[in-house]
Amino acid sequence: MTAKIRIMALGGLGEVGKNMTIIEYGRNIIVIDAGMMFPESDMLGVDYIIPDWDYLRDKKDLIRAILITHGHLDHIGALTHFLQEFKAPLYATRLTRGLIEVRIRREGMTEQTVLHTYGAGDVIDIGPFTIEPYHVCHSIPDSVGLGITTPAGLIVHSGDFKLDDTPVDGWPTDRAKLAEFSSRGVLALLSDSTNADRPGSTPSEAVLDDAFHQIMRKAPGRLIIATFSSLISRVQQVVNVAQRHNRKIAIAGRSMVENTAMARELGYLNIPDDMLVRLDDVDILPPREVIIMATGSQGEPLAVLNRLATDSHRSLRIQEGDTVLLSSHTIPGNEETTNGVINRLFQRGADVIYGDQAQAHVSGHASQEELKQLINMLRPRFFVPVHGELRHLVQHAKLAHELGIAKRDIAVVENGYPLTFDGDGMQIGKRVPGDYVFVDGSLVGEVGPHVIRQRDGLAQSGFVTAIAPYDRRAGRTTGQPRIVTRGFVHAPNARHLLAQAGELVRSTAAARRGTAPSKVEAKVEHALSGFFYRETKQKPVVTVALLEVQSNR
Repeated sequence: MTAKIRIMALGGLGEVGKNMTIIEYGRNIIVIDAGMMFPESDMLGVDYIIPDWDYLRDKKDLIRAILITHGHLDHIGALTHFLQEFKAPLYATRLTRGLIEVRIRREGMTEQTVLHTYGAGDVIDIGPFTIEPYHVCHSIPDSVGLGITTPAGLIVHSGDFKLDDTPVDGWPTDRAKLAEFSSRGVLALLSDSTNADRPGSTPSEAVLDDAFHQIMRKAPGRLIIATFSSLISRVQQVVNVAQRHNRKIAIAGRSMVENTAMARELGYLNIPDDMLVRLDDVDILPPREVIIMATGSQGEPLAVLNRLATDSHRSLRIQEGDTVLLSSHTIPGNEETTNGVINRLFQRGADVIYGDQAQAHVSGHASQEELKQLINMLRPRFFVPVHGELRHLVQHAKLAHELGIAKRDIAVVENGYPLTFDGDGMQIGKRVPGDYVFVDGSLVGEVGPHVIRQRDGLAQSGFVTAIAPYDRRAGRTTGQPRIVTRGFVHAPNARHLLAQAGELVRSTAAARRGTAPSKVEAKVEHALSGFFYRETKQKPVVTVALLEVQSNR
């Protein structure tokens, strides 16, 4: 019988974020990454989004391992949630494991999690799969792609990568290993598509040194640099340039503090002890000698940068002469919140450097020329673009076809579409149901699209609640209804409108004797909604509570 391998993405295809892919052979499953995604601006109140892994819930005993490619949140951010349900061993490189340990310790999950360290060059047998991690250059150290030998052939998962010959850590992508994979014959390549619509090659991290030098040279006072807390390579670059300018480094933000401490402990981040200062001590230093590395480059409400913008940080305040640098790209969907933080920082007197004017960020993902090089190096039989919005996947597929891969051997699919590979070729199966899983505080999955729509309605026009005593035996309300409103109209200025609404509640609630209040409430809600729209051209969220009372008769 011909071996059949099944590959399916539960996240990361058709979107940027929450990357998660499964590979199945018989009664064996391996999981690659388990990431989170930032919410879009209309997902009100949502903290972040994780993959929908309902497909795996009746297959828990078949999961042999979870393989992590690197330590960015779009690849590890959902792990604590996943590990609460699934007990499979987890494999990660030293730095990635350290960053994961920070997160599982925070959740009190250390004892129940089985962690293994693997590294570039290792060969690990897991069930019918042979796993060979190989080093790739990305914007965080210790990143790997994966060569996965299966009974049907060799699958290469690129991970997040670029072909940078002068990376910060001095360790470029392992082209020799890719050539060795090619010599064996590659069944399928799953390749990072994030920059598939960008011509040329992605600039090297080395170009940032001059940008940081110029910004530090010109900054008249403190320099506050906001970036991702897991961007360890960026922190190291700032440290290297700061030494030349005799500036000290302070770390602000819980995740930034924890991640940099772990990276220093493991030897991936070198900050001299005499250069690192406590956040509480920055005010005793001359401003021109201070750099503060901070979280919040995406405008996150609880991160350091937003707290500075709203003057709500525990110990820091924006002061005259401060320069704030956003050393990151804005993730699609975060533009509004990020721009709001930037505007408020300007209002507080900071000079903010952001976007293209900063020239202080380069992508960690390959652009078109590098993507073509990877395809040419591996010459896979089948090609699957991954990690990107649909426009990125489509553009990547076009590049592959231009390089000679037949269209029938390229699969542009979104999350939930299973791909089956065997001796007869590649088949795309029926989509497995799945949706966004919203995380809102401690709620995971309880907040769905219906709740988000309700929140949107509340945000647009507020709400009105009508409360009235109701006599079931008489089939009518008793006493005067109480009208409560928030975010709709200012009650003292709308007494006449609300009085009319009260009368409408009384007249509409009239019903046959014995009618239950629950049956009357929907009728009253409908009448009130129509009344408020006619009178105000607004659509507040209307609720009615008829409280049953006993008549005296």
